[in-house]
Amino acid sequence: MKKTAAEPYRDIDFTNAKRGPVVPSEPGKTKISIRLDNRVLEYFRSIVETAGGGNYQTLINDALMAYIQQQSMLEAVRQAVREELQPVVEQAGLTRHCRDERNSSLLGFEVGNLDAIG
Repeated sequence: MKKTAAEPYRDIDFTNAKRGPVVPSEPGKTKISIRLDNRVLEYFRSIVETAGGGNYQTLINDALMAYIQQQSMLEAVRQAVREELQPVVEQAGLTRHCRDERNSSLLGFEVGNLDAIG
């Protein structure tokens, strides 16, 4: 990046100035300061550079939004699996507290796997 020299001192009248950003922020967006690993910044900046332009911050935001949507989808799938398994569990009389003490399983189902669903 090209270095620029500082401007010489100027006497600026701020009597009629207004506080706040010169350009208002977009609705639904908040300006923050965040520390990211250099590798993260390099990755997103390289994508922008390869594409021939763009905004790496937008790419980071898009990646975070995709993560949120993925988590929502995973929760929806978990809920659907719980609802589908509930009649089977009730019919078999299974609960999370009924364990085969030899291998801590629920009649062939791993306790950890059922706990991951619920």
